[in-house]
Amino acid sequence: MNEISKSDSYAAAGVDITAGYKAVELMKQHIARTMTKGVYSDVGGFGGLFKLDLEGIKNPVLVSGTDGVGTKLKLAFILDKHDTVGIDCVAMCVNDVICCGAKPLFFLDYIACGKNYPERIADIVKGVCEGCCQSGAALIGGETAEMPGFYPPEEYDLAGFCVGIVDKDSIIDNRRMAPGDVIIALPSSGVHSNGFSLVRKVFDVENRDITLPCEELSGASVGDTLLTPTKIYVKPVTELLKSVSVKGISHITGGGFYENIPRSIPDGLGAIIDRSSVRVLPIFELIMKTGGISERDMFNTFNMGVGMSIVVSKEDADRALELLRDCGEDAYVIGRIEKSPIKIEIV
Repeated sequence: MNEISKSDSYAAAGVDITAGYKAVELMKQHIARTMTKGVYSDVGGFGGLFKLDLEGIKNPVLVSGTDGVGTKLKLAFILDKHDTVGIDCVAMCVNDVICCGAKPLFFLDYIACGKNYPERIADIVKGVCEGCCQSGAALIGGETAEMPGFYPPEEYDLAGFCVGIVDKDSIIDNRRMAPGDVIIALPSSGVHSNGFSLVRKVFDVENRDITLPCEELSGASVGDTLLTPTKIYVKPVTELLKSVSVKGISHITGGGFYENIPRSIPDGLGAIIDRSSVRVLPIFELIMKTGGISERDMFNTFNMGVGMSIVVSKEDADRALELLRDCGEDAYVIGRIEKSPIKIEIV
């Protein structure tokens, strides 16, 4: 810890520099778990250094992704649980990057808070590091900004970005997609990190006790269920790409089915989703019932139990399902690709 740098005047204004140093010391043990052979710097420098390993890559293309956790953080504040939202932050970025076939290399985070509580900051970074470990990315840097008067003392915001790499010839695009291709679903772990402005309104989380057991959720509380971290799909998808020709991948985030699945489908083709095949999780049934929300709006806001969709040829579907299940994913078919001027239909 830097004992020389200390400002009584800055502390009187609400910024404790020494708290930042303590937070860094507390988080170092977690960051160490994420180190990969490409890391070329230690925590605390002005920039995170990473040495590219280009073995087996003829035409390297860097791929970047950035996102935050959004108002799901309100649940973390209410429940005073801060060691999982970092997983959400990483997941939102690496799940995007893998959609084009890129392997995540490294991640950086940004935490802005009203007051720096070192133990809390370390808990947040612990979650970030867990997300990095799940995705094979290294946490090579970050920033914690104490901003009194801008954020309430007990609140913070969390965002980050990752960089990945893919061979140009291996980039997943939709040029080979064709009628008859099969759409495979990878189950979500819950609401993930999207739609929480609506979720918070439906359950009135700031004014109701969300820690009580809920019968519709098999005894789990609404709070714990909503705070379940976003599933990271990097490793199973990476394994799939080694053996199967994937024609398109969609990360189902804000905007649900209707916004995200069409993003991987070329003009002239459409996704036909079999509604009866979609395994809707209980939390979404509860949101729909409690909020009086139409099913159309639910599918246009939430992932509904499908965190990622993958398009493969009909001939490769069984092999793809087998490989994904071997990786622990309970993958299943939810639809097909057809010629259509409409990008997606749920029937």
